[in-house]
Amino acid sequence: MITTLKSFWLGLAVLLTCAVSAQVNKEQDLSARQKAIIRISALAGKGDLPKLKTELSSGLEAGLTVNQLKEILIHLYAYAGFPRSIRGLQTLMSVIEERKAKGIDDVPGPEASPINDRKSKYERGKAVLDSLSGSHSTGPQTGYAAFAPPIEVFLKEHLFADIFERDILTYGDRELVTISVLSSLAGVEPMLQSHLKLSMNVGLTAYQLQEFITIIQSILGKNEGETAQSVLNDVLKTTANRPVSEKSESSLSEISNEFIFPKGQKVTNSNFTGTVWLNYLSESDSTYNVNIGSVTFEPGARTNWHLHKGGQILLITDGQGLYQERGKPVRIVRKGQVVKCARDVEHWHGATNTESMTHVAIGTNTNIGGAVWLKPVTDKEYMR
Repeated sequence: MITTLKSFWLGLAVLLTCAVSAQVNKEQDLSARQKAIIRISALAGKGDLPKLKTELSSGLEAGLTVNQLKEILIHLYAYAGFPRSIRGLQTLMSVIEERKAKGIDDVPGPEASPINDRKSKYERGKAVLDSLSGSHSTGPQTGYAAFAPPIEVFLKEHLFADIFERDILTYGDRELVTISVLSSLAGVEPMLQSHLKLSMNVGLTAYQLQEFITIIQSILGKNEGETAQSVLNDVLKTTANRPVSEKSESSLSEISNEFIFPKGQKVTNSNFTGTVWLNYLSESDSTYNVNIGSVTFEPGARTNWHLHKGGQILLITDGQGLYQERGKPVRIVRKGQVVKCARDVEHWHGATNTESMTHVAIGTNTNIGGAVWLKPVTDKEYMR
């Protein structure tokens, strides 16, 4: 489960922040794949099938698999309805047939993994929404959820459990689909505002969202672009004015871990792929039953699949990385976030392919047992 720093962890972040100096982050453009997702989703939401056909072909050329394109068009039905989704899927079918006639065999790609979580769909959906928002919803329902309780249940059980848990797309991908479709629809600015905030929580930057606006204006038109720009401006103002304790990226997100703990020694065992550095900070003992280490992953580096008998907590102190539990989507994790790895849950974590990531790893309940290392994360699993 991924949350923003609260209580004790916020206190730790403040102490670390006071001890180091800030650095400016280099902005990263949207990838060709992300741009394709935006164009495809916006056109499918609008129902512009001739242009959609062209962009679907371009999406395949940009590296999206057939199953990922299917998933994009399935996902958007939650916002634009079944008719738009089905017409988009029919358009994709024709694109694949035409390309096949030209001798192009497009990569199907992996299908969604089975969901083995035994919790109720409502609980699972709530956990996904909490992860996306970086907060835990408590208290009685208000607004539309109180007025029509079934819609709140459908949102949790269907949208955030049935759909968001499918691991063909990352949460970041799904939020790009969502804000693109919402930008194509009139009168849904409050929903667009909410999902722009969620987009930032799952790793998209203000710079990348400004790129998103440029694409929306070019693909949908001036009115849609100006509306989306106005909503984004409101989101960025709100984000800029929030207290540090309420931001998904605290001031810890602006510091370099290099000034907190040394990188330590280069890891040479087979439990990792790529270049990884480890600095043991504290060994486990019978009093505390925890071990602590600072781990730095260079771009493309990651752990093997593994689990912890006693659980683990990761404090992301620098960069941007990836975290995935078996059977669930890959999640983007950023500086200032905390990842709680439950006992006996298979997972992996590491850097993105373009940016390094450092975390402090806290092995908990080590008296129960330590890490159990499994198979390496394949390139196909890593690039999902």
